[in-house]
Amino acid sequence: MSTYMAKAETIQRKWYVIDAAGKPLGKTAAKAAVILNGKNRADYTPHVDCGGFVIIINAEKAILTGKKLDQKYYRHHSGYIGGLKEVQYKTLMEKRPELALELAVKGMLPKNSIGAKSFTRLKVYRGAEHAHKAQNPETL
Repeated sequence: MSTYMAKAETIQRKWYVIDAAGKPLGKTAAKAAVILNGKNRADYTPHVDCGGFVIIINAEKAILTGKKLDQKYYRHHSGYIGGLKEVQYKTLMEKRPELALELAVKGMLPKNSIGAKSFTRLKVYRGAEHAHKAQNPETL
């Protein structure tokens, strides 16, 4: 008996919808990362990108527990001297909650070409409406 290895050509990708309203941002991101990796499938193969598509709705209603709204910062550097930019998560969740969720999911994906390709299958929306009704996504 031999071990089954999935092939990229035979992967059937499914669409999933995750509602982030009232749920912690990290728990929602972790669930999305598992689906994007394909680890929820029985035929998961580490060297093959076998994940599905994920649509996250109501990103503005996701919550951060504890004092994270005041104490957590999103930091990035331009590469130039004095080029450190930082934004408090309170501001980030008010102005761009989609970015906050995307950053959380991206940090949970593998840091290689499979992770980069998986990240392109993530769609995050601020409100309850999304443009992927034709794909008949499965609600989680």
